[in-house]
Amino acid sequence: MNTENTLAIFERGTDEILPLDELKKKLAKNKPLRIKAGFDPTAPDLHLGHTVLINKLKQLQDLGHEILFLIGDFTGMIGDPTGKSATRPPLTQEQVIENSQTYQTQVFKILDKEKTTVVFNSEWMGKMSSAQMIQLASQHTVARMLERDDFSKRYKSGKSISIHEFLYPLIQGYDSVALESDIELGGTDQKFNLLMGRELQKQAGMEPQVILTMPILEGLDGVQKMSKSLDNYIGIDDAPDDMFGKIMSISDELMWRYLELLSFETLETIASWKVEIENGENPRNIKFRLAEEIITRFHSSEAAKQAQQNFINRFAKNKVPDEMPEFSFDAGIKIANLLKESGLVNSTSDAFRMIKEGAAKIEGEKISDRNLEPESGTAVYQVGKRKFARVTIQ
Repeated sequence: MNTENTLAIFERGTDEILPLDELKKKLAKNKPLRIKAGFDPTAPDLHLGHTVLINKLKQLQDLGHEILFLIGDFTGMIGDPTGKSATRPPLTQEQVIENSQTYQTQVFKILDKEKTTVVFNSEWMGKMSSAQMIQLASQHTVARMLERDDFSKRYKSGKSISIHEFLYPLIQGYDSVALESDIELGGTDQKFNLLMGRELQKQAGMEPQVILTMPILEGLDGVQKMSKSLDNYIGIDDAPDDMFGKIMSISDELMWRYLELLSFETLETIASWKVEIENGENPRNIKFRLAEEIITRFHSSEAAKQAQQNFINRFAKNKVPDEMPEFSFDAGIKIANLLKESGLVNSTSDAFRMIKEGAAKIEGEKISDRNLEPESGTAVYQVGKRKFARVTIQ
């Protein structure tokens, strides 16, 4: 593969490459590069937003570069202050060990385990003496630390910043020195820390790493970042049917964003799909391809095909699923409370909104009265296209 095509893979989906000229020089050497990405073993509840960076590692791994998967067991016990408005509690040693094991299990659903070098920064940080730690701390100033956005905001608002939090970016930067990394990847919110690695490598007389920042993936709503707390996420451990339904729910515009950041299809293939859409292809069929790829990655090809068939049976043929949660309530319950208590909505206000939008149904009929008290008996209640519950009113 020529340098131009290789560079296109590096650039795909990235937010920034700093500096781009240095990356071109490294690629021109035509040898495998040491590519580092660090992950603190916080409680691993991974969704597709987390995999954007791991997908990029996979693409670069397939080009023949050496992937250094760094588990920050030492930094995890400090607590990453990035984006935090208050001091973050550090993890215990037990939490770090447990979470790191689970994390490795999940990420190797994407990365090639045999071609990935897993390292722990306690290997070198645990051996660092207090004098060496003080020497490391002397290589950066408080003024420069306060240039970081989250530190600056906390300082100006009078919120506390613990001294140990200043050590976090220094240690993350020193990891790049210890590993002699050529390139480091991180989210856009990690830019300050990634640049710290370049600075410390320069001070150590090394050729500084190039940094690649990856964007934050939008959730199913296409607006807010993917987050479990916002209920707009696709978990990598979600059931195949849930994954398929969620992917099919994204907008036609957001579909291209997901393909760019989550798919391993070539840019040429995705470009050809855009031509298909321009020529009248149904966007639904492109989402079918994306859903099949994602579900195959985290489950199996058979599971992906079955999920697609289930989706077609349920929605294209307007069939109600055979299995669904069942609930029982006393007569007199208001419809908004029923929808909330049966798990079809998150709150009564959410129920009112769904009723107003015509997205709430009883036995396939839209609910129009927000003050409705359902009649006695058993019926199927539905919100949106994917949420069903069989409810008995006694």
